[in-house]
Amino acid sequence: MSFISGNADGTHHLANLQRLASVRWMVLGVMSLLAIAGPGLLAIPLPRIPLLAVVAVAAGFNFLLRLRLARADAATPLEVLSQIGFDIASLTALLFFSGGATNPLVSLLLPPVAIAALTLPVRHVFATGALALAAYSVLMVFYLPLPLSDPARATRLHLIGMWLTFAISAAMIGWFVVRMTALIRQRDAELAAAREQAMRDERVVALGTLAAGAAHELGTPLATMAVIASELEYDKTLSAAARDDLAVLRQQIGICKEIITGLSRQAGAERLEQALAVRADVWLDGLRQRWHSLRPQASSQFRLQDDAPPTIIADPTLEQAVLNLLNNAANTGNGEIELAATWNDVLFTIQVRDHGPGFAAHILDQAGKTAFPAHPGGSGIGLMLTQSAVERLNGRLTLSNHPAGGAVARIELPLKQPGQP
Repeated sequence: MSFISGNADGTHHLANLQRLASVRWMVLGVMSLLAIAGPGLLAIPLPRIPLLAVVAVAAGFNFLLRLRLARADAATPLEVLSQIGFDIASLTALLFFSGGATNPLVSLLLPPVAIAALTLPVRHVFATGALALAAYSVLMVFYLPLPLSDPARATRLHLIGMWLTFAISAAMIGWFVVRMTALIRQRDAELAAAREQAMRDERVVALGTLAAGAAHELGTPLATMAVIASELEYDKTLSAAARDDLAVLRQQIGICKEIITGLSRQAGAERLEQALAVRADVWLDGLRQRWHSLRPQASSQFRLQDDAPPTIIADPTLEQAVLNLLNNAANTGNGEIELAATWNDVLFTIQVRDHGPGFAAHILDQAGKTAFPAHPGGSGIGLMLTQSAVERLNGRLTLSNHPAGGAVARIELPLKQPGQP
């Protein structure tokens, strides 16, 4: 059970009313037991009928509140204030028939004020406090005194009542403070995560802008290199080995042109619904072959499940995310890279494993949330871009070290459920 702060909207106020109604049932049950069994246990001739009548009226009022909440979509602070005011009035009536301000349980007028402070705006809190103070003041003048002829016994009962009031108040205040502290910490954590996500998205957008500019600027030097490579083919003095190297150079220039063309086309962040739906095995194997054309020295193994593969959306950012993981695995330079794909009715999983030294502890902690310092194998932003691309598709990137050695990067993507458009 928790109460939401005063800035909550109508839905939160409705939830507060529902919790208040639930708590009221428990309080009324305790009051009924005290009205029935209290006089016998304490040997005090309390007026049972008026006390039970007040409890019955409060129970009927709470039943009507439950009916209203069953049909409501929202509530207002004024409704919460009226319900707390009714609780103060009910408790005042019970105290009127049981000694008024001389009853040590009169301090139970404070918890409604605490609830108001946690759930309502400031002006409503002041109204609740004024109502509780007025009720206490009235009970100092108007009440039915408890018929206690033995002063010593009256003092003992008063001390017991004070202890009970203190215990209830301490438990409620402590519970409310702990609960509100937990809510505040949760809110702070959510705000910190949102700020971190915004900063990461801002950096990704900036990188996209730089990529678009680089694609435009690199077009001219690549075209120049392509022209020079074509002219060199007509040089009769070149050896066979040099001509083979020249063929590789032209192939790599062509690949660079394709990459730049793709960057120019995708610089506007193509929408997901514009991407093509393809079979997962065909798409992933084609992506692996394209990656091998960029990294011909790397070796990889491709594994799939035996059952029919699902259809996925070939989003360009997802392609780049997988390429980033393959490049990171290849940069270790240790053994064959394992690329695997598994799936079920809910998730499609892509796993990339290398046989290198594995991820360092600080990389596992950051998990692609921030860029890493530049290193000889790259600029250090691959994991961050992969994380952003996967989160954009409502997926998850997890990093771990394999028990047998090497690093494992896993992308989990949700699959469309049957019946979804």
